[in-house]
Amino acid sequence: MQVVTVEIEKAASLLKLLGDKTRLRMVKILECHDCCVCEFVEIFKASQPAISQHVRKLKDAGIVRETRRGQWIIYSLNKESDSYPFVKNLLEHLPSQDFKLYELEEQGKRISCD
Repeated sequence: MQVVTVEIEKAASLLKLLGDKTRLRMVKILECHDCCVCEFVEIFKASQPAISQHVRKLKDAGIVRETRRGQWIIYSLNKESDSYPFVKNLLEHLPSQDFKLYELEEQGKRISCD
């Protein structure tokens, strides 16, 4: 197994970014599921601008990437990022957040942005 080290400054920056529970939950959800902002708005019961701000910070740090599907922008975990091994290791210690998406599906609010 290859060990990837992260500079202290980079690690501190990532930990500060992921120290916000909304962003941490977003990243954990994105570990297994791609999502659009509108789904995060429903999951977190937050405004679209607030969610977009969280996503932008994650994207700027390279943790999240976006893909355009027609009019939709879909977010996913950036597995090609230099920071991904560090983030992945952190996520392994967190409980699944799949229930958040299941709740959306049960309420009929899981959006298919295809």
